[in-house]
Amino acid sequence: MSVTIRTLQKRKQDGEKFSVLTAYDACFAQLVSEAGVDAILVGDSLGNVIQGQTSTVPVTLEQMAYHTECVARGNRGSLMIADVPFMGAATVERALEASTALMQAGANMVKLEGSAWLADSIDILNRNGIPVCAHMGLTPQAVNALGGYRVQGKDDASALEMLEAARTLEQAGAAMLLLECVPRELSARITAEVAIPVIGIGAAPECDGQVLVMHDMLGISPGKPARFVKNFMAEAGDIRGAFAAYDKAVKDVSFPADEHCF
Repeated sequence: MSVTIRTLQKRKQDGEKFSVLTAYDACFAQLVSEAGVDAILVGDSLGNVIQGQTSTVPVTLEQMAYHTECVARGNRGSLMIADVPFMGAATVERALEASTALMQAGANMVKLEGSAWLADSIDILNRNGIPVCAHMGLTPQAVNALGGYRVQGKDDASALEMLEAARTLEQAGAAMLLLECVPRELSARITAEVAIPVIGIGAAPECDGQVLVMHDMLGISPGKPARFVKNFMAEAGDIRGAFAAYDKAVKDVSFPADEHCF
């Protein structure tokens, strides 16, 4: 049976974890979904790992729609989430246009980067049948404004702001949250205080689900891996085994471990 947002909501209610991985083409989408991974993120991280860009900023809506179509053809039942690219949520109108294109390309949900200011867009998208995952914390599309890839919510004021933003976005109708590079204590608290599923990356094992970029967890991304990354292929020995090992580690809560958290 296909995984839906209701599946992940029930996992949270039952205290069960779920797994998410990125994929960008039909071949890997099939392997990821057949390994039991619950959701596939068609991430604008394709700018880094597919296009060789230094950030996700150059990725266009047309490129995101193309890769979403490719993943949809290979998917075998995982929930499909697609990233709205840089400036795609700058206004409500642009968020509607971008989200419509990605849903028509095969996504089951869209992901928007931002904070409480996304509430109006999320409300309208939700009312029009488009589920939204709100991406908070380190938002890679804002890397230039953030001054680099830095942990977010480290001081009391910014932590409180993020917690309040999470509540606001849930009230606006967000179906899910994603927390990137958020201290363990804060991300665990947000997960406990909202009723919707929360995905972590560089966050807490207490989050309801975990996501990694596929190339990172296979150990094939260029450069030094981030603290929150584990190379699953080094232990599994092959790609199929790595995907299955990741899914198992997330669900038995052996990943992320203390060394992967901030």
